[in-house]
Amino acid sequence: MVRANGAVSLRELARVVQTSEVTVRRDVRALEAEGLLDRRHGGAVLPGGFTRESGFPQKSLSATAEKTAIADLAAALVEEGEAIVVGAGTTTQELARRLARVPGLTVVTNSLLVAQALAHANRVEVVMTGGTLRGSNYALVGSGAEQSLQGLRVSRAFLSGSGLTAERGLSTSNMLSASVDRALVQAAAEVVVLADHTKLGTDTMFQTVPTDVITRLVTDEPPAHDERAATELQALADQGVQIAVAGAGAAAPRPEVPLPGQRRTRAGLRSTGALTPEPLPDRPARVADLRRR
Repeated sequence: MVRANGAVSLRELARVVQTSEVTVRRDVRALEAEGLLDRRHGGAVLPGGFTRESGFPQKSLSATAEKTAIADLAAALVEEGEAIVVGAGTTTQELARRLARVPGLTVVTNSLLVAQALAHANRVEVVMTGGTLRGSNYALVGSGAEQSLQGLRVSRAFLSGSGLTAERGLSTSNMLSASVDRALVQAAAEVVVLADHTKLGTDTMFQTVPTDVITRLVTDEPPAHDERAATELQALADQGVQIAVAGAGAAAPRPEVPLPGQRRTRAGLRSTGALTPEPLPDRPARVADLRRR
């Protein structure tokens, strides 16, 4: 799976081999020790995959439930008659599908996928940037896209990316995409980042939005055992980022935005369930199964 997609989440691996994420995490460590893959937060990539970017087909199949919950919660932030910019990405595409119901909305985007999702929304005006089409994510990039954003001013920018850390903020692995995202940020009074928990703690080559520029993060609730994601969320909150957490399996998204001066506790980010590790005798067989995939 890692060889075919370039990257894969622990959740997907656990589903495929029908075991727990705790067990898969141990097996991934063993494969990393053999040099067969590199661990990343919430998953694994091919060795040397720091600069590798998954294509749209792979991204569209990753963390789908989480992206749906994040999009539901983010859409609730958009008001009737507002003007916003929406960047490229599979999570922002999910957001766009929900924005079709907001009357009087104006959406500026460099994403063909976002524009397509809004194409038949009679009460939404879509403004596309210029630029050169980047086929891997169906986004317009380059100087044409950046120049078309000059002089623009909107209330909010909704952006996604490849990774998010408290130290560097939002980042992506493509220089052209990063440059356009920075131009989108310059056009907005507030910046809302949409990132599922697998991106928390992941750092990629090109910074797009520094942490001190991010107004709000909309994410999903990390698994109870995911200490790294919980720690990263706490660090982001400590730097003044408002955190909204959507429960992927809940009946409705649950916003959790800290009040000014309020600190989010790590316990508040955990779910109540815990995964139970399986017995170890069949572990070599599972590692071999993962190696084949």
